[in-house]
Amino acid sequence: MENLIQIVSVPVIVAIVYGALAGYKILVDGREKLIKIIPVIAGALGVVLGVIAFYAVPDIIAAENVLTAILVGGASGLAATGTNQIWKQLTKKTDKGDGDGKSEK
Repeated sequence: MENLIQIVSVPVIVAIVYGALAGYKILVDGREKLIKIIPVIAGALGVVLGVIAFYAVPDIIAAENVLTAILVGGASGLAATGTNQIWKQLTKKTDKGDGDGKSEK
């Protein structure tokens, strides 16, 4: 049962970071300079959440020391950015006939 709880900690951190970044994106209102730092914020927020989880509820994160908690949290935070990009690519609409070099006659 303890291993199951540890497995769940990574998706929980990913979900928290994903939600926080969705709110951040709304707050920055499309300002490109602030949007470019989203992966850095995601990684940092994941690190903070990993360290908090390590000290507050040590059984929930699969880490035996704080360095491992930092790595697990940071990777989980960056996974939120990857999740966002996967979703964006899967839902992206493609323009058929655009840019393929063939002209319609």
